[in-house]
Amino acid sequence: MEYTQEDIKKLVKTSQDAKNNAYCPQSKFRVGSALLCQDGTVIKGVNVENASHGLTICAERTAICKAVSEGHTKFSAIAIASDMKDEFIAPCGACRQVLCEFGADWDVYMTKPDMTYKCMKVGELLPLSFTSKALKEDKI
Repeated sequence: MEYTQEDIKKLVKTSQDAKNNAYCPQSKFRVGSALLCQDGTVIKGVNVENASHGLTICAERTAICKAVSEGHTKFSAIAIASDMKDEFIAPCGACRQVLCEFGADWDVYMTKPDMTYKCMKVGELLPLSFTSKALKEDKI
């Protein structure tokens, strides 16, 4: 799906708005995401913390899981938002791997609250990624 500069602004704004629903009683570190499916559908996600920290799920993975559960597996872009004033929010390693499961050549918009952003391809964020191709390789 081709998308415009206006679409990017809306996606960034949606990710910023989504973080208002973040469930983060321990860290108080709100994260929101907006996932643009290739058919134009936008799926929001937020981080959902758990007292057992390893069970916390990030906003990006929430959006991916929601999208897949609704039948979407082809994505054009994702925007990620937090309250960090001076740094762009970047996906953690686990989220990078999950994003890569759906291809390396789609856009990740890492934002700041002032609506500025930095864009990178999923494959740039996770070079030398482990993909399903490895599962099909000849083995000893």
